Amino acid sequence: MAVQNPAPSTARSSAVMAAGTMVSRVLGLVRTSLLAVAIGGAGGVTDLFSIANVLPNFIYLLVAGGVFNAVLVPQIIKASKREDRGAEYVSRIMTLSLLFLGAVALVVTVAAPLVLSVVTELTGDELALATVFAYWLFPQILFYGAYAVIGQVLNANGRFGAYMWAPVVNNVVAISGLILFINLIGRQTSEQFTPDNWTSSATLILAGSTTLGVALQALVLLVPLKKLGLGLRPIFGIRGVGLGETARVAKWTIITMLVGNGAYLVYTNVASIASEARESFLAMDPPRLIAGQFNLETGAMLYIIPHSVITLSLATVLFNRMSHAFVEKDLDGVRETISRGLRIIGVATVFSAAVMVVLAGPIGMWFGGGSNATAVIQGQVLVLLAVSAPFLSATFLMNRAFYASEDAKTPMVMQLILAALGIGLALAAAALPADKIVFGLAVAYSIGNIAAVVLSHVFLNRKLGHYGAAQIFDVHVRLTVAALGSAAVGAAALALLGGYSPDGFAWRSLVSATIVLIICGALMAAAYLGMLRVLKVRELDELLKPALAKIRRRG
Repeated sequence: MAVQNPAPSTARSSAVMAAGTMVSRVLGLVRTSLLAVAIGGAGGVTDLFSIANVLPNFIYLLVAGGVFNAVLVPQIIKASKREDRGAEYVSRIMTLSLLFLGAVALVVTVAAPLVLSVVTELTGDELALATVFAYWLFPQILFYGAYAVIGQVLNANGRFGAYMWAPVVNNVVAISGLILFINLIGRQTSEQFTPDNWTSSATLILAGSTTLGVALQALVLLVPLKKLGLGLRPIFGIRGVGLGETARVAKWTIITMLVGNGAYLVYTNVASIASEARESFLAMDPPRLIAGQFNLETGAMLYIIPHSVITLSLATVLFNRMSHAFVEKDLDGVRETISRGLRIIGVATVFSAAVMVVLAGPIGMWFGGGSNATAVIQGQVLVLLAVSAPFLSATFLMNRAFYASEDAKTPMVMQLILAALGIGLALAAAALPADKIVFGLAVAYSIGNIAAVVLSHVFLNRKLGHYGAAQIFDVHVRLTVAALGSAAVGAAALALLGGYSPDGFAWRSLVSATIVLIICGALMAAAYLGMLRVLKVRELDELLKPALAKIRRRG
């Protein structure tokens, strides 16, 4: 039997993943900022591209994302204990997955006009341009799936780094495309892009580079996959390697994803009402900017950064640990993993939420495309989302416990409850005036995140018994006190730097906004760290352990 290479340590794996995610997220911020410069932060084309670009990932998640991201890892871990290290199982899974996703991508791309008519409220020229974008962007469905399934094979074999670093390639390609667009086609402030004056060359550069980046994100994973030495090859058929067990678990996950993404579909539809109304507001005298789909997506991208950098990196490693613990029937180990994980990630997410709420205005300057009015709108959306950032991360880690035990039914039941709540809140937002719709959706997201933690606690307590919720709550109370103190320091510094005055220093330029972010962010971090020491929050040391260990090794 082939000898498997030892997997990296938890601390090292978390550090490598966090570093890759951090670089990717920073590049993602640059990419979104350049996109706002290229086509505007609240312009006539902005939302059309945003909707067409977000739908491929949504459709992938709808049809297969839950199976790839939550179900396959435990199955691959089991298969890896076989004599062939799971080579036949993985070969069959990859063959079937890529064939299925390729077919889905082809059908959805051909049916792009119908898809957009169903999921949005766009009409006329707006619908026509969104459809053109979709023809270029919908093939991403195949590449999102390839990235996910290859990444999960790597994760199950203890190779976490490549999966988190691959999106860097995607962002580099997309950024290059945007720079090319700005230099060859122009920028929103000078060209005032609308569906009427948009060109095929603009579509080729903007949408083409976007899809190329997603494709390369998946293809670069073939290198570390080959290094696993599994000898993978195309194998057709589903018998003889335990796919029946995968299907048994997957059916609940499929329902969960259908319900959850169905709710997201309602949100997209409601947001498109504001997008459709943008032109009428821009035609007013004077023109009025309103929040639309792009602002909601940008706000979501910003507020999940702590989740992506800290929670996903740590949770991916802890998920494997919980999977092994369930296989060995070590429930105490599962409880300890959840409790420790929730306390550690809270240190980062609670502080990050405070920073985003206090400094939402200067942050918005990066995504305003040169418009202070757009920056204000973006900052307002961010505040409404950021308050629930810690709840989003907590829910994600809590739900990993169910999937690690191959219980996909419980998350499905929870998703049904949360989807009903979310759809009700989205429909309530749809009844608001067009310029308030996206703000209503942002509030709905936050209410849903808070409700998800409460619901997850109830079901997790039933499954595992007491998992240390009282200790987790105690730590989070102290984290909140520290964050409030930090926020007070940040708000005072922001006031001194003109953050609450329309003509203040913080609003003069992107450079001044960046200076404000650095100064206020540093002061908030110092205040937060100091208060954590005073309040004896020991989880801070555990969060910083991988980075400190690396520094010591270099020293």
